[in-house]
Amino acid sequence: MNSNIEDTPEAVSDIARAEKVSELEILQQSLEEKKRLADGYYQQLLQLKADFENYRKRAEKEKHNHLLWGKEEILLKQIRLLDVMEQARATAVDGANLESIKTGMNLILQEFKKILSEEGVVEMECRDVMFDPALHEAVEQIESGRPEGTIIEVIQKGYQIGNRMVRPARVKVSKAKKTAAGNGDK
Repeated sequence: MNSNIEDTPEAVSDIARAEKVSELEILQQSLEEKKRLADGYYQQLLQLKADFENYRKRAEKEKHNHLLWGKEEILLKQIRLLDVMEQARATAVDGANLESIKTGMNLILQEFKKILSEEGVVEMECRDVMFDPALHEAVEQIESGRPEGTIIEVIQKGYQIGNRMVRPARVKVSKAKKTAAGNGDK
């Protein structure tokens, strides 16, 4: 009988062990490679987190600066209005007549309207138009010969910036006249 040394149980066991060791080495290499990838991804994540934190801080600082610049622009316009008011007061104090006071008040009014216009604020035209609850606030209804719902008096002007309502107009609106008590609506 010719027996093969490789067919013995010890030889088969050694071969199986060698294959398992080889598989284990391959798995360990794969695990090391995956660990390196995971470490790389973790480092990228840390870098992205730091970048985002820096971006957030920079955006907050820019937002704060934009608010300050906006305030400064409005304040400069108000200072300009204050200058006009002081000139008007000086004119009113120095002038002994009512005409100088009117002139001063008109200067203030013109300057203030100019400031609002520069900011894109538009006064809404309300008189003799139909009442719109999105644009107007009715404070009173008055019987009149005009069609019902027509604005007949503006108590407080309304303003818009573009299509956005800043303040609705407060108005008096017409309502139908009541019929005499004896006529009845049957």
